[in-house]
Amino acid sequence: MSTEERTQLQTVGRHFLIEGDFQEAHRVKIGHINETFAVTYLDRGRQVRYIHQTLNTSVFKEPIALMGNVLQVTEHIRKRLVQEGVGELDRRALRVIPSREGRPFHIDSEGRFWRTFLFVERVRTYEAAETPKQAYQAGLAFGHFQSLLSDLSSQDLAVTIPDFHHTRKRFQRLQTAVAKDDVNRAMIAAPEISFAFDQDPMVDTLLNAHARGEVPERVTHNDTKFNNVMLDLQTGEAMCVVDLDTVMPGLVLYDFGDMVRTTTSRTAEDETYLDRVELEMPLFEQLARGYVESTRSFLTPSEKSYLVLAGALITFTIGIRFLTDYLEGDHYFRVHRQDHNLDRCRKQFQLVRSIQAKRDQMERFIQSL
Repeated sequence: MSTEERTQLQTVGRHFLIEGDFQEAHRVKIGHINETFAVTYLDRGRQVRYIHQTLNTSVFKEPIALMGNVLQVTEHIRKRLVQEGVGELDRRALRVIPSREGRPFHIDSEGRFWRTFLFVERVRTYEAAETPKQAYQAGLAFGHFQSLLSDLSSQDLAVTIPDFHHTRKRFQRLQTAVAKDDVNRAMIAAPEISFAFDQDPMVDTLLNAHARGEVPERVTHNDTKFNNVMLDLQTGEAMCVVDLDTVMPGLVLYDFGDMVRTTTSRTAEDETYLDRVELEMPLFEQLARGYVESTRSFLTPSEKSYLVLAGALITFTIGIRFLTDYLEGDHYFRVHRQDHNLDRCRKQFQLVRSIQAKRDQMERFIQSL
């Protein structure tokens, strides 16, 4: 980390309610969207760590409303955990550190939007599930997250990204990108475009189920990647769900679908060896078991009946988002090599094929729970 970055983080820290003296800082990761830094302070002889994170306001165009959602959801979860008698609260739920003006964010002199969380200690994340036990913990964690928020009205939260999981609109945007072909990539992606267009009959399934009143709107995470669950370093137990930027009204099926997408194949999101990409039934079974166990208090039979389809649909939806971004010139997702978004798309579509091939087996397992 450069001296300039360290100085910048020291300056940022002075705007939040952080006690003690700045000691050190390092970059945690560079995600698709935001940048994240861990900072350490010495407060009365005790080291305390925090997370400073920038928010990409080109992607999240309503950052104040977004942080209002994050604050409301984290406070609600912490209140519910207290009611449940859960200990180690700061390892079980994010704690937003307010600015010295009492806001859950700070805008610096250059217009960058910053927020700060208490660092969650003695945990780690994984890019992909390594064992069925980990898949079970992910299902428990995200299901419990939804359960803790099941008594919070979705009407109380802002819609920070309209139509985020609206597959039909995502599909229409893909069609437009193919027609325009602004950066001359449609020919390279012709097989992926053909596969995407063949899935048209699936596109409206959850939208129509919601319109018919079969599945209700709830407060949902909307980005339930496996690496958004923090697991205890010693026990492997799921401790905390993170990355709450997309928490807003939605369908729990969107969340479960993204769990299937990111947890049931032990391959990276941009895996290029597609023969390695398949849904692994032991991972799916434990993921589904954990999820159903932790959502029994509110999950309806109709919602349960769509769980398998949701896995295919949301994997497909993310795939067409990668494909659309590729065709539009890689403006949304951060890329690290040429055709990176196309590689991501190909991985998603290969997983869709695997889910479709194993759908009957998956359905039978869900019905047994």
